[in-house]
Amino acid sequence: MPPRLSRPFQFLVASALVASGGLLLAQDAAPPAPTSPSGAIGDGSGSYEVSGIRVDVSAGNADAARYAGWRLAQRKGWQMLAQRLGASVGGVSDGALDSMVSGIIVENEQIGPNRYIARLGVLFSRARAGALLGVADQEQRSTSMLTIPIAYSGGAGIAFEQDNPWVQAWGRFRTSTSLIDYVRPSGTGNDSLLLNLGQTTRPGRAWWRTVLDQYGSNDILVPIVRLSRQWPGGPIIGAFEARHGPDNKIVTRFTLRVGNADALPLLLDEGVKRIDAAYQAELRGGALQPDSSLAYVPPVAPTPTPTPTPSETPTDAVSPSGAIALSPGDTATVAITVQVDTPGAAAVTATEAALRGLAGVRSAVTTSLALGGVSVMRVTYDADPALFRAQLEARGWVVNGTGTTIRIRRAQTTEGNPG
Repeated sequence: MPPRLSRPFQFLVASALVASGGLLLAQDAAPPAPTSPSGAIGDGSGSYEVSGIRVDVSAGNADAARYAGWRLAQRKGWQMLAQRLGASVGGVSDGALDSMVSGIIVENEQIGPNRYIARLGVLFSRARAGALLGVADQEQRSTSMLTIPIAYSGGAGIAFEQDNPWVQAWGRFRTSTSLIDYVRPSGTGNDSLLLNLGQTTRPGRAWWRTVLDQYGSNDILVPIVRLSRQWPGGPIIGAFEARHGPDNKIVTRFTLRVGNADALPLLLDEGVKRIDAAYQAELRGGALQPDSSLAYVPPVAPTPTPTPTPSETPTDAVSPSGAIALSPGDTATVAITVQVDTPGAAAVTATEAALRGLAGVRSAVTTSLALGGVSVMRVTYDADPALFRAQLEARGWVVNGTGTTIRIRRAQTTEGNPG
């Protein structure tokens, strides 16, 4: 029969329970695999974490009771870790456990004059515990998953636009033994612009590929919580959703409740654990696979242009009449700007006709008309502009300028009557 608590200690325990709030579960989907008290969740530092270990120990004084409670938590945690990893081990001495335990996490505790009641977590060294248990990581982890936590509070949904308790809860979560490879942004830099509620509802794959490449990820996870406060400082209800992929596929839904606002971190931490358990169950079932449309699409390499082989005989020869014969390979179309004196409308018409009569000219139109001045014509030519210049000179034009902008005039004083 457990020892009775003194009246002062009963009051202390009652006050602590009111401060921490009770955690109730109302789940409208199939419950995920439990993570507490028999689950082992790892942290990023290389430790196994076993949480939710309850102890109730009496001793001669408060310090001795607390020390005995922590020792008991180590033993219970070791058995739970071995069960979680599927290993069978006998009794392990307290000294061996001391060498493997890297930390004790106090989730909740009540300390009396000679009694210690607590819910604890124990961190075991991954290297030492794994070696003694004779197990290795045999399960395949998921691909890298960009995690965007969305929290609705007061009707507004936020992610990394500002620091919030939901993002903090995911930052506290230890992931080393989870099968999910979470990519958790820090919330700095461009995170608030790229990772927000609007992005999680955008189905376009092209932009998602850009975002995932920015964070070195292959898929998306969107854990969501909607917080409802009954009254200021009073009970809080959290409606949780675990979503996956660019199409927001729902993995699980559940609801948790705490008795007061001080227990909000407890509520969110429990929500993170259950969501992680749901994602792991989905992965084991083969359903948490990346969308093939999110795969990286390499750019199409340009087709190399073959280098022309020079021939000994020139392909472009000037005929006795001054016309230039173009080779069949001269198919590059260029636009040439031609400036010409146009004293009258007849000069414009005659110049356009003369330019259209050159070999390789597709069109010749006046783009800027200046009767009595200099007009500008645009010529579409299917060869090197140097050949166009050579044809003009062969027909008695004086050509100034280089490249695709030239100025032409008649060699004689008959500029006003070209042709």
